[in-house]
This record gives sequence, structure tokens and C-alpha cells, in this order.
Amino acid sequence: MNRSSVNHSLQLFAAGLLLGAAMCVNAQTAAPPAMPAAPASAEAAGVKSANIFSIAPDASADPQYADQNNGERGKVQPGNNAPMWRQVGAGVTGYSSLPVTQAPEAGNLIQPFVQYPGAKLTNAGEAWRQVRNNWIIPYGGSLLLIVALAIALFYYGKGTIQLHGAPTGRKIERFTPLERSAHWTNAIAFVCLAVSGLVMAFGKFFIQPVIGSALFGWLTYILKNVHNFAGPLFAVSLIIVFVTFLKDNLPSKEDFTWIIHGGGLLSEHEVPSHRFNAGEKIVFWFGVLGLGLIVVASGLVLDKLVPGLIYERSTMQMANMVHGVATVLMMVMFMGHIYMGTVGMEGAYSAMKEGYVDETWAKEHHELWYNDIKAGKIPAQRSIEANAQGGTASPSASA
Repeated sequence: MNRSSVNHSLQLFAAGLLLGAAMCVNAQTAAPPAMPAAPASAEAAGVKSANIFSIAPDASADPQYADQNNGERGKVQPGNNAPMWRQVGAGVTGYSSLPVTQAPEAGNLIQPFVQYPGAKLTNAGEAWRQVRNNWIIPYGGSLLLIVALAIALFYYGKGTIQLHGAPTGRKIERFTPLERSAHWTNAIAFVCLAVSGLVMAFGKFFIQPVIGSALFGWLTYILKNVHNFAGPLFAVSLIIVFVTFLKDNLPSKEDFTWIIHGGGLLSEHEVPSHRFNAGEKIVFWFGVLGLGLIVVASGLVLDKLVPGLIYERSTMQMANMVHGVATVLMMVMFMGHIYMGTVGMEGAYSAMKEGYVDETWAKEHHELWYNDIKAGKIPAQRSIEANAQGGTASPSASA
């Protein structure tokens, strides 16, 4: 190869290197070709998001814009479902394939506007929440605390009501085994209901912060089941208690004297009364019968045990509010009853536990009842077991 040929080859090789370098530089500085963006999950499913005001910004200028139904709005602003949600908020019921007898509100998402006592004019669900959280819980809890504090102060100032006379040792049967069984069954069921109800209503304020949400959840789950099983027991025993003690709780003229003098609780001597005084009769008629029936009836509604009743949300909301108010009032009344039957009066607890009281106790606390026994109008021993064993000496025999 001659020298001129070699020089020509070198020139061609150098030109090739320069051309390759230029192409690399252009490839690095030029913008890459546009790649299709990865579809979003919503778009992949066939739904494309869009700004409705960008699609038809002048659609709202139509004088009939606010009156359009969802179909009409979809023609001018696709994806704008404001008319539908406006109807939902107004309580309009839509179509549902579920049977009306089993799900009467299946097509209704938001209840219509109502105004429950103590709530603002709003949809029924929010009104119920306002009544519960703004009235029943704070004021009900405050009432329970006030009554508990009043009882504690009364006990601190007066202490246990003691007998003035010495016991005679002669016993009078105050409660038969049947009466005590009915009372204790009802009392135990009431305590289970009261404790479980208090924890479910107020536990998140003073228990949950201490034990945590997980343990509190299990606690309320267990107590809710206890509440459900104790409720029917309370209802049945309530009827038995009412029938058993009805005769001795009928009003009498002496009850008015007892009420006027406050039972003599603040004096040295109590006002004479029959087997049950006016205070006990008030608890019987208003607490056991009145509030008891309201509590049981509303509880049966909440448990959906009333046959033939359509269980709509409004029905359950009203039952819940009535149940809450009635149970608080019942607990307040029974707190005083429990106090007088335990630490408030000497011998009261043993009377319900054992069934017997001393003559002195009967004379000081229920003098008219004692006089009837002494006169032979009422037997000192009423149960079959006591009569079969010969009983104990009656006041009439020892007078």
C-alpha cells in the first residue's frame, strides 16, 4: 500500500469517530420521546376523574341549574352527582331489593330532619347523638353522683339508725322464703344491669383510659351479654315482686302523715306505719312498677323482642333515649332504697337475709304493723316452714 492510500484511510477513520461522537452528544442533550403515562388505578377500572367545572364551566349559569335532577346534571356536567346527594341528605328513600318487612329503611341512607327534645333541628341520627351526648350522659351521670354524695353526707351526719330499746329476743317473720327469693332475684338482676349499664355508658371516661381500648372492648362485650341475659330475668322477677308485695303496698291514710313528717328520719322517733311505710310504697309504685315497666318495655324494643314491631332507626333511637332516662331515675330511687336496707338502718339487711326481725325493731320502725300482729290481725309467723316448726313466740303471746 502506498503512502497516499494510508493517509486516505486514516482520514476516513477520523471522520467516522467524529460523526459517532456527535451522534452521542445529540442523543444525550435531546429530549427523550414521550412515553405513555401509567394508567391510574381508577382509570384502569374504567373510571376517569375530571373537574366538573372544567368540563362545563358555564353550566351553573342556567336558571334551572339548582332544580336539575341527577340525570339532567349528568348531561351538562358528567360526574356531578350533587342532586343525588342532596336528596340523600334530605332523607329521600331510594330503591332497594330487600323486603320492606325485614329492612324497611334499606333504601334510606340519611334520616329526615327532626327535633328531639334537647336537640337542634337536624337529621334524626344527629339529633339522637346530641340528646345522648349532651343531656343523658352528662346530666344523668351528674345526678347519680349528686345522689351518691347526698347519701354519703346523710350517713356521715346521722349514721346508722339504731334501735332505741333493747332487743327482746322474740322474733317476727317479716319476709317469707318466697318473698325473699323474689326480692333477691330481682335485686341481683338489677345490680347486674346497673353495673353493666354504667360501664357501657360512662366507662370510656374513667375505665378505658386506665385499662386501654383493647381490654375495655372485651369488658364491654362481656357486660353487654350479661346485660342482655339479666334483662329478661329482671322483667320476670319484677312481675313476681309486684304481685307478691302488692297487698301491703296499697296506700293508706297514715301514709300522708308519714310524708308530711318526712318519716321522722331527722327526729328521734319514726312516724308509725304499717308493714311498709310511705317511702317504701313510693319506691314500689314509681320505681318498681312505673319506671320498671318503662325500662323493661324499652329494653325489649332495643333487643328486638317485641313481636310485630317494625324496628326502624327512629324506633330504636327513641327507645334508647327513654331507656337511658328511665334507668338513671330508677337507679337514683333504688340507691336510697339500698342504703336504707343495708347500712342505713340496723336490722334491715338481716330482715331480708334471714326473714325475721326483733319485736323492738318492728315496734320502732313499723308500729302499726306491730300493733296488728299483737292484736292477732296478722300472724307473726306466715310461712309454711315456720308454722310447721312451731315458729317463735308471737307478740300477742308475750304481751
